[in-house]
Amino acid sequence: MLNNSWHHISAAPHRSLFLAGALQGIFTLTWWMYDLAGRYAILGTYSVWSIAPTWAHAFLMIYCFFPFFIFGFLFTTYPNWLNGKKITKHVYMTTCLLMVTGVALFYTGLIHGQWISVLGVIALLGGFINAFRALQLVLVKAKEQDRRHAIATSTALLMGCLGIAAFLLWLLTEIRFLLDFSRYAGIWFFLMPILLTVSHRMIPFFSSRVLDNYIIVRPYWILWIMLACTVLHGLLQLTHLIQYLWLADFLLALCALYLSIRWGLLRSFQVSLLAVLHIAFAWLSVSMLLFGLQSLVFMQSETNTWLLGMAPLHALAIGYFASMVLGMASRVTIGHSGRPLVLDRFTWQLFIGFQATAVVRMLPELIPAIGQLAPILYLFAGLIWLACFTLWAVRYIPVYWRSRIDGKPG
Repeated sequence: MLNNSWHHISAAPHRSLFLAGALQGIFTLTWWMYDLAGRYAILGTYSVWSIAPTWAHAFLMIYCFFPFFIFGFLFTTYPNWLNGKKITKHVYMTTCLLMVTGVALFYTGLIHGQWISVLGVIALLGGFINAFRALQLVLVKAKEQDRRHAIATSTALLMGCLGIAAFLLWLLTEIRFLLDFSRYAGIWFFLMPILLTVSHRMIPFFSSRVLDNYIIVRPYWILWIMLACTVLHGLLQLTHLIQYLWLADFLLALCALYLSIRWGLLRSFQVSLLAVLHIAFAWLSVSMLLFGLQSLVFMQSETNTWLLGMAPLHALAIGYFASMVLGMASRVTIGHSGRPLVLDRFTWQLFIGFQATAVVRMLPELIPAIGQLAPILYLFAGLIWLACFTLWAVRYIPVYWRSRIDGKPG
């Protein structure tokens, strides 16, 4: 029985990586809720970790949660995009096992000593490098194919490797710039470019498959502008010129809003499996508008205060990143298990729960009058996220260790 389950888990790239990502999503939010509850004296006591919990939380989300789904997706799509050879089982299972080992050691090190977390970061970096090398080989060998999307995502993957390396060096040296680079590169040079590129490639394509008389609008010039704005935002944050972020953020918000309209946000509600992707992408324009407003106010303020706090970041991370990952992972899991491409009502409700998570997390910073309730609302938002994601995992994890229902391989 165990051998049979392992055979199915290793039968396709997304199976092992999505399984690990689903479990890691539960673990990292459980750990974060435990820390918040103790920190705010709501439940339990204040915990002392070997790494400051804020930085550990950021690292776990950026490099230890989303990448499992990213690699599971890219290992599947790169050969399709570039008409190349499939990623071998040895490559994707090695990547998964290295990353799982790295995450496990990182958690252990938080409790028993930073040196163990250092080993975990090294293992995680090994998994990233292994994945990057395999995807690069597919890209380099592609002949007479449109490689633009793959080049953009490969460049972002390289920045992800550099971000992990910077975090590793920060653990060893405590040089603050390395920590800042790891955080900002992870968001603006790694996650954002990948999700932007995948959105640009896949949302119009998926829409054309299910909506009648749909015209694909996918100009590359707007993708390059959006990627440039993303990189500019990251560079401005790294150089502490945050008062000028609005120069990049408003343009990015405008481009995202334009694409949401042209891609048919309202029409997408005809098909829930498509709507989740469009809704997730709509959060991008909202988040960048908030980033831009905050920067503009900061530039004109004499007190140099952050008007919206972490609301723009969580609109981006929960509204866009997490929702898009949930939507794409659901689609891939359903489609590659031989099931009809239909999102059931239960999963749709879980997706709505993700949207509620983003709103609840942002409320204390958008409405100052309820600021005193911030600790409770932060914890409540996390619990909504954890409950919804756990239920999603319970629903979809068994698919990864079972055979396709249509009898096909993979």
